[in-house]
Amino acid sequence: MDKWQVRPATVADLETVVEFNLALAWESEGKKLDSSQLRAGVAAVLNDPARGRYFLAQQGQVVAGQVMITREWSDWRNGWFWWLQSVYVRPEYRRQGVLRALVVFLEEQAQQQGDVIGLRLYVDKSNHLGRTAYHALGLRDTAYTVMEKYPWASAKR
Repeated sequence: MDKWQVRPATVADLETVVEFNLALAWESEGKKLDSSQLRAGVAAVLNDPARGRYFLAQQGQVVAGQVMITREWSDWRNGWFWWLQSVYVRPEYRRQGVLRALVVFLEEQAQQQGDVIGLRLYVDKSNHLGRTAYHALGLRDTAYTVMEKYPWASAKR
């Protein structure tokens, strides 16, 4: 097969991104997401790049994988970190360079920006295959632990 092409997702990709996120949650964490809430969340991103941006890897008409980036400003380092989120590759296309194409594309885009200082992601501790794949791409464990307080009692659902 030819090299994977990476492109920004558009509103026309909504159902593909929703499908990938449903599969990702189930495969990586055993979670069944509320599809209508997820669809609204994905649509919010696709309609407002300030919330994040999805990118898709494809060959011809076959969309094989996705990644979403969000941005975090680091005052300590005076630059942006891009967080890789919702990373997913269809099972039949794993180990065929899809994830690598997505990450290399983002690295190139980040370096062109000039003010992006690094890529970050969080991965479930039990996702050994994912962790192995990320390590192979040069991502490393950090000393940080992600903590959260969720959901807020007043959060819109």
